[in-house]
Amino acid sequence: MNEVPLPSFEAEPTDATSTGGGVSRRRLLGGAAIGLGGLAIGGLTATKLGGSAHATGSTRVAFYGAHQAGIATPAQDRLLFASFDLTTKDRAAVVALLKAWTRAAAKLTNGEPVGVTTPEAAPPADTGEAVGLEPGRLTITFGFGPTLFTREGVDRYGLAAERPDALIDLPAFPGDALDPARSGGDLCVQACGDDPQVLFHAIRNLTRIGRGSVVLRWVQEGFGRTSSTTTEQSTARNLMGFKDGTNNVRADQPDAGRHFWVPPTDDPAWMAAGSYLVARRIRILIEIWDRSSLADQEATIGRRRASGAPIGASDEFHAIDLAATDTSGTLMIPASSHVAIANQDALGIHILRRGYNFTDGIDPRVGQLDAGLFFIAYQRDPRAQFVPMQDALSRRDALNEYIKHVGSAVFAVPPGVERGGYIGEDLFA
Repeated sequence: MNEVPLPSFEAEPTDATSTGGGVSRRRLLGGAAIGLGGLAIGGLTATKLGGSAHATGSTRVAFYGAHQAGIATPAQDRLLFASFDLTTKDRAAVVALLKAWTRAAAKLTNGEPVGVTTPEAAPPADTGEAVGLEPGRLTITFGFGPTLFTREGVDRYGLAAERPDALIDLPAFPGDALDPARSGGDLCVQACGDDPQVLFHAIRNLTRIGRGSVVLRWVQEGFGRTSSTTTEQSTARNLMGFKDGTNNVRADQPDAGRHFWVPPTDDPAWMAAGSYLVARRIRILIEIWDRSSLADQEATIGRRRASGAPIGASDEFHAIDLAATDTSGTLMIPASSHVAIANQDALGIHILRRGYNFTDGIDPRVGQLDAGLFFIAYQRDPRAQFVPMQDALSRRDALNEYIKHVGSAVFAVPPGVERGGYIGEDLFA
């Protein structure tokens, strides 16, 4: 049977700040694993975690603006991260894709379908699984990987001269066990929000729109944010049971933006007001961790599990005293503890974290849980921020006994877009 061509997605963009118009969204129950070709989401749903299947809020996050949403935006509870490889050799087709994705993202974040189906004999313009659901603070953030500029030495789109120096190929770190199938990519889409079905709908429809120009390389679902991006958010816990990121930069702190926004003084000019994203899939060796004593766990982290306080202190936000000793003269916070090595103040390095817990079922090779932390960090320059921090952690952190870095990627996240423009427009101009 002949395939019916997909409809066009050339509708005008919609203002994501609008509260009127669009589709009336009522509550629907969800939570089943959904598969679409190469895109399959099989992680935990809100129902399995003991909560409601869908978020109850109707908050919309503006898509248009000087910066892309999903960076300094207060971290939502859910993530679906997708990496894509371009299949087209045509620069104009890449531009057309980015224009179509921009229009669709503006609609999706406003809670609207990506298009209207006419005639009825054609495939639906929107896949429909988000009808009746609130947008739930959906943000969609786009990034460009190093291979967009050159792949295996080939400048496919005439962009090699525009590759930022800061968009490096990350070096190999001690202990890395990276899976190429879970690393890299020409383009990325980070979808964050409160409803996993809305996130799936967004990535599914962007993937569908890009058919013929891009294919999915890998996807990662995340739940239960492990980072706080504003001072109003409480510190979350990771799958080890510890509070994570107590002393990390918050986006709403004074002058915090200097750590993660690219200033106009940095080259190239098209990245001004953008950021650099580093993603690391960090598997936690759950079964080994669970056999460790609480004392060993706390010594490994450098904090008390219950309160989150540094060892030797009583409150989570007490200053970390790396020189404090007990009555025998032994350091209270071990020098090899995660807190001691990762202390951003001591390193003089600050990044904006947006990580999430993940669980992807069982690793059939060993019969153990495939779960951990999907680390996401935004920064002005990975060379001066993530690389030296990760180099120190990979060499000296006691936590390395319990974790393994199995996926990695770095992307240049261009600035936001104004109405009528498209993501990456200054790069392709």
